[in-house]
Parts: sequence; structure tokens; C-alpha cells
Amino acid sequence: MTIRLRRMGSRNQPTFRVVVIDSRKARDGAYIESIGYYNPRKKSLELKIDRAQFWLSKGARASATAQRLIKRYAKLHSVTPTSEAPAPTAAGPEKALADSELSSQTTDAQPDDSSAATLNRKE
Repeated sequence: MTIRLRRMGSRNQPTFRVVVIDSRKARDGAYIESIGYYNPRKKSLELKIDRAQFWLSKGARASATAQRLIKRYAKLHSVTPTSEAPAPTAAGPEKALADSELSSQTTDAQPDDSSAATLNRKE
């Protein structure tokens, strides 16, 4: 999934829709959801920031231009944008979540005597 711009408008008068689309589709192909529009000639921008944050949380990646527009809109409207979601691992998001929980548990645990002995040998 990608959040990117879809070109609209007539020749020499471009306007763009900000859309959520499968990354393998063509630039102007069928999209899943339109979340806003951008007119570069008038510098007007309308965006459904809540829908953009929703799709970013689901793992969608924003193109460089779409990311810049999301940040600009959030800044103008005093909304805190969410950062892009981390890339899913090959094992899936459930495994990544389980791994992060395990790593947080191991950092909170006190080291046992055997690891302390190993540290002393390295010195």
C-alpha cells in the first residue's frame, strides 16, 4: 500500500488527488481511497489527516511528495502527524510485535551471575 499523488486536471493545469493505492498499480490506476487533493497552481491542499494516519498505521508507505504534503497540512492545522509505520518483517507484524515485547522484557531483567562472569573475562 502506498499513499501517493494521482494526476487529474486538464493539459497544463494539473491537480492531484492524494490516494491510497496498491504500490504495483499505475500512477492513475484504480485506487482504494481518496484522502485529499492538492492544486499546485493555487497551492491549495485539503487532506483527511485522520485517514492518512490510519493508513500509515496499517503499514502504508507515503511517497516523498505525499509525506511532505501530510507534514505541511499537519503543521498548518496544528495536528501532530504520526511517523511512518515501521516496515513489516517477512514473518509478519505479529512476530515483530512479539520480538519487541521480548526485547523489552530482556532489557528490564537483571543480569544473572553467568553473564557478569562473561563480562569480567572480556576486561
